[in-house]
Amino acid sequence: MTAMQPILPLVPSDEEVEMRRTVAAICSDFGPAYMRRQSEAEEPPSELWDALASRGYLGVNLPERYGGGGLGMSALAAVAEEISGAGCSLLLIVVSPAIVGSILVKHGTEEQRERWLPGIAAGTTRVAFAITEPDAGSNSHQISAAATRVAGGYSLRGTKTYISGVEDAQAVLVVARLRGDDGQLGLPLLALVDADAAGLERQHIPTALRAADRQWQLFLDDVVVPADRIVGGEQAGLKAAFDGLNPERIMGAAVATGAGRRALKIASDYARDRKVWNGIPIGAHQGLSHPLAQAKVELELARLMTQKAAALYDAGAPAGEPSNMAKYAAAEAAIHCVDQAIQIHGGNGFALEYGLTDMYWGVRLVRTAPVSREMILNYVAEHSLGLPRSY
Repeated sequence: MTAMQPILPLVPSDEEVEMRRTVAAICSDFGPAYMRRQSEAEEPPSELWDALASRGYLGVNLPERYGGGGLGMSALAAVAEEISGAGCSLLLIVVSPAIVGSILVKHGTEEQRERWLPGIAAGTTRVAFAITEPDAGSNSHQISAAATRVAGGYSLRGTKTYISGVEDAQAVLVVARLRGDDGQLGLPLLALVDADAAGLERQHIPTALRAADRQWQLFLDDVVVPADRIVGGEQAGLKAAFDGLNPERIMGAAVATGAGRRALKIASDYARDRKVWNGIPIGAHQGLSHPLAQAKVELELARLMTQKAAALYDAGAPAGEPSNMAKYAAAEAAIHCVDQAIQIHGGNGFALEYGLTDMYWGVRLVRTAPVSREMILNYVAEHSLGLPRSY
């Protein structure tokens, strides 16, 4: 892709302001209570997804020729931030249009793009992404899921873990390694597998995070995939998969900053109203106001890095460093925001009715996934500072 001149507007356009306002308004009709009900019922947030999809907000990053908005990752990150800021969660927006959509745009054949992207852009087709394995978490080079050539396609065998939103997906983009004629595993390839394909089984992974989108372990037992479902061909390697990871980091950062914004609003509202000593709001005391102010500064810096990463990605410029930094900064800032909101609420911070403990697990997750804080620091040390590789 030819790099364009990156543009990072510091003043949002009227179009962005209206998009953010509309997305926030749609999500406000659902909110945390809806997400909690869906989680308790073990049902995906389909009504929220459909409400946003019907207005065209779930494919704003994808090219117009395939039914998308043509506005790039900057716009999809803004949508994700507003969804999170309204107390909602849609993990599949990170996966389907951001990761899978981006990979298909860059590496799919024209037939594959015509087949999959219009549905992904419209939100009527949802595709999960399966790369993580029990024995190959951060080290994607150790993937052991195997793709063996068979008549007309490939047979997949292996196990994937912590795969999001499979229960509401029509397909899964699976990363496996091609088994050569000598029996050895070679280059990775990407296969679009129907979610109900014969031989594909899944098992729910319970987690502390109460979310409507669930986590799954996938078992592939001789799942046959036609040759036209291989994205990037046999030579794509991990590069094709990694081209979906910068969008994943940007979206993770956007989700975190949205949650951080919400936490600061909840905390500030409480600190303005709560009176304990002499009828003075607790927010008047620097012991509480300064930590909130510090968290606000950190959050805005993280938002700016997230916007920078999205602008560079959309321009086709190198975006690995800013994407990793954005995800790191956003996770740390959001954790600080939510933790301080809990502290300001005192004992009420632990009451489920306030929803802050649910928010905590949501932002705490971003410190670990989709890439851990430590692996980001490894990346920055090696690629940004030129230090020796440590792993």
